[in-house]
Amino acid sequence: MQNNFARISKATIISIIVALLFAVIVVVAIKLIIGKQISFAVSILNTISIEEKQANEQKLEINTEKKRLDTYPAYGTKYGNIKIDSIGVDLPVYLGDTDEILNKGVGHYSGSYFPGEGGSIVYAAHNFARFFRKLPQVKVGNKIKITTNYGEFNYKVYDTQVIHMSESDKLPIQDEKEILMLYTCYPVTGIGHKKHRFVVYAELMEEE
Repeated sequence: MQNNFARISKATIISIIVALLFAVIVVVAIKLIIGKQISFAVSILNTISIEEKQANEQKLEINTEKKRLDTYPAYGTKYGNIKIDSIGVDLPVYLGDTDEILNKGVGHYSGSYFPGEGGSIVYAAHNFARFFRKLPQVKVGNKIKITTNYGEFNYKVYDTQVIHMSESDKLPIQDEKEILMLYTCYPVTGIGHKKHRFVVYAELMEEE
């Protein structure tokens, strides 16, 4: 009888261990699947890449007559701040647009110019409530201020558009005029893959 009890106890313990292991595997699998879906739903896909992201101390050389910074921030570091008073935005700006960077603030596409260099500046941020959720509320004429460790730059909004994620020509990199372009996934509410982007276009007003 004792042997039967031992066998039953052993079988029960093994069953419990197997059940626990199965439960752990299921929980981990669900977490991974949901995590990937959420990340996919809220991340801004970088579909406007023109060249590989360049690392530290990058120098842009589209037009050597344009103003250049003495030094450039390292990739992934904060180098400024952006304020849009009309929608209550006050966020740090980082060089780069990886998902890790965009979880901290506004990302600067490293293939574009820096404020004050006289070319296209492309910023992106998640459509989270604390980031660019209110970007579609920006109106023509609103002001945008970017503060860096080398100066303050003020821009005036002249256009807003909803574009398809494949329309890279709507975010052109040029060096003829200083244009700031901000974008986020659109619509800004709900989850799931977003095929459109809301873009704000602003031109430099003054440089201090």
